[in-house]
Amino acid sequence: MKHLLKMLDLSTVEITEILDLADQLKYELKNGIQHKRLEGKTLGMIFQKSSTRTRVSFETGMYQLGGHPLFLSSKDLQIGRGEPVQDTARVLSRYVNGIMIRTFEQKEVDDLAQYGSVPIINGLTDFAHPCQVLADLMTIREFKNKLEGLKFCFIGDGNNMANSLTVGCLKMGMSVSLACPEGYYPPAEILDFAKTYGDKFELVNDPVAAAKNADVIYTDVWASMGQEGEAEKRKLAFKGYQVNDEVMAAAKPDAMVQHCLPAHREEEITEKVFEAHAAEIFEEAENRLHAQKAVMVLLMENK
Repeated sequence: MKHLLKMLDLSTVEITEILDLADQLKYELKNGIQHKRLEGKTLGMIFQKSSTRTRVSFETGMYQLGGHPLFLSSKDLQIGRGEPVQDTARVLSRYVNGIMIRTFEQKEVDDLAQYGSVPIINGLTDFAHPCQVLADLMTIREFKNKLEGLKFCFIGDGNNMANSLTVGCLKMGMSVSLACPEGYYPPAEILDFAKTYGDKFELVNDPVAAAKNADVIYTDVWASMGQEGEAEKRKLAFKGYQVNDEVMAAAKPDAMVQHCLPAHREEEITEKVFEAHAAEIFEEAENRLHAQKAVMVLLMENK
């Protein structure tokens, strides 16, 4: 693994390696065991989208690993004034040991990897959110003690979360059921990948049908960052695509609920279901820290 660009690039073995190291680093942190594995290293963090969990977890994680996080707002960089991303990549590669970027287009992340000479981590694009999904898989494994053989259900927009979750869950031996309204399906690249898994994948329009016998129910906001202008249109399109008592009744009695946050209660998820599963949801949020630390160690420790 040279970079973390999207879940499609990772093998099952690589995902497992990340999750195992994340578990180890979490155990060490909880037990006061120092792990300064990136001492003297610097992570450049480019933000073209605002963030709570991504910024705080990467900054804290890099500090706990003994390294230095460097926050780089696109407003402050020349990239925000038109400098080509390939030039930014080649310059920053001479200063830092790794780059995390949170942006809009997947091409920007791919270009950084192509032209830079240090590991690139995708902190989120409109196409993929691998850091979140690694934390999600880590959390599922914590609560269910396994991944293989579980049924995963995603209800909502066929967005970056649906894309990365579909790939990650299938690669780890889970079956995946997506419930998305027409016009909001994942892109062809993801659907073509999923179809290679045969009956382990289904895409339906009925959330209750998708949730039948599910071990994990997952949802996300109806309008993601940059889609605020579509909010009212999306509220109409996603009416009925809510994780509520009816959906949970279709899932297994011990089904867990996940949300990548921030959550809009009473839209994509009811207050009742959210609070009933808050322990799982906020453990998932915490695990961003541990999963990303594992990624940084694997990519940067020996570079």
